[in-house]
Amino acid sequence: MSCDFLSLAASGVRTLQPYQPGKPESELRREYGLSDIIKLASNENPLGPSSHARAAVREALADLARYPDGNGFELKTALSAKLDISMAMLTLGNGSNDVLELVARAFLTPEHEAVFSEHAFAVYPIVTQAIGATARVAKAHPSAHAMPHGHNPAALLALINDRTRVVFIANPNNPTGTWLKTAELQEFLEAVPAPVIIVVDEAYFEYVEVEADCPSALRWLNRFPNLVVTRTFSKAYGLAGLRVGYAVSHPQVADLLNRVRQPFNVNSLALVAAAAALDDVSHLERSRAVNRAGMQQLQDACRQWGLKWLPSAGNFLCVNMQRPGREVFLELLKRGVIVRPVDNYGLSQYVRISIGAEAENTRLIETMNDILRG
Repeated sequence: MSCDFLSLAASGVRTLQPYQPGKPESELRREYGLSDIIKLASNENPLGPSSHARAAVREALADLARYPDGNGFELKTALSAKLDISMAMLTLGNGSNDVLELVARAFLTPEHEAVFSEHAFAVYPIVTQAIGATARVAKAHPSAHAMPHGHNPAALLALINDRTRVVFIANPNNPTGTWLKTAELQEFLEAVPAPVIIVVDEAYFEYVEVEADCPSALRWLNRFPNLVVTRTFSKAYGLAGLRVGYAVSHPQVADLLNRVRQPFNVNSLALVAAAAALDDVSHLERSRAVNRAGMQQLQDACRQWGLKWLPSAGNFLCVNMQRPGREVFLELLKRGVIVRPVDNYGLSQYVRISIGAEAENTRLIETMNDILRG
C-alpha cells in the first residue's frame, strides 16, 4: 500500500528546504579519505569551551539518569545577575535557533507575515514557512554601500503592514557580518508599530569590538515591550555541541514563549556548562583576542590576494572570490579545509570563512595561495 505523504504534510512544509549546516569533518574523511582536516565553516570558537564549563560537565555526568531542571533555575539566575535583568524576562532554548522558532510558533499564523532582510540568517525563512506564515524579504544595501549587502532599515520598514507580526534582525548578521549601528537601530525600533514583535538576534554580540558601534538591544528592553533579544552560547562561549541559547523579552512575551517551549528543551550538561561559562571572563577575553588577531591575519591575506570582503563584527569573514564561491569551497575541500559557500544566501561569488586559531588560519592562507596560483 502506497501513500503520498507529501500531500499529507502541512502546506508550508511541502516546499520547505531544510537548514544546510557546515560540512562536518567526519563526512569529509569519508568522502575524500583525508585525515588532516581543519574546519572553518560554522563560526565555532577555536579555543573550545572554558575549563570552568568542562569541569561543570564532568561533575554533572553522574546525574545523567535524571531529567534536567525544566525551568533552568541556576542558568537563569546566572544570566539575571550577568545581564541585570529579571528572571521573568528569560526563555531558554536548545540553541538560539530554538528560541527563534518559539517566537514563530507563539506569534505567527498563516494569516500573518514575517519581515527580514535578504542575506539574513537562514532560520528566519525556515521557521516562517514551517508555520505557514508569509515571508516578506527586504532588499539589502547594494554592494557600493558602506555596509554592502547589510540590512536596510528603510526597506524593512517599507514591508511592514497590518499583517506583519514579527520582524527578524541579526545584529551582527550571519553570513555577511554586517551590522546596524546604534542610531539606525534605535530609529528603526522607534518606527516599528507596537503590535509587531521585533527580534534582534545577537548570536555574535560577544565578538563585537567597541569601535564598531554595534549596540546590544538589551539597553532598549524597558522602552520597547515588543522587543525580543536572542543570544547563544554556541559561538564565543564555545558550547556549540551542547546547544544552549536564550531570549530576553518583556515578562508577558517570555511567558508566551515558555508556553510553547518543549519540556526539558535544554539538557542538564548544557545548563551547567553555560552557567559556568558565564563566570569565566578570562576565557571569553582570550577568545575575543584570538578572534581579533585572526581577523587581522585573514584580512591581510585578502589584501595580498586582491580580494574584497564584507565588513564583519562577528568571528568570520565573507570574502568575494571573484568567481563562483562554491568552486573555491570544493577546491579547499580536496585539500582538507572546510569553509562555507553562501550561494544559498544569494551571495554566489562569496565564501564565509570562520576565524580559527593562528595555525588554522595559516593553513587556510597557504592552501588559498595554491588555489589562486593554480
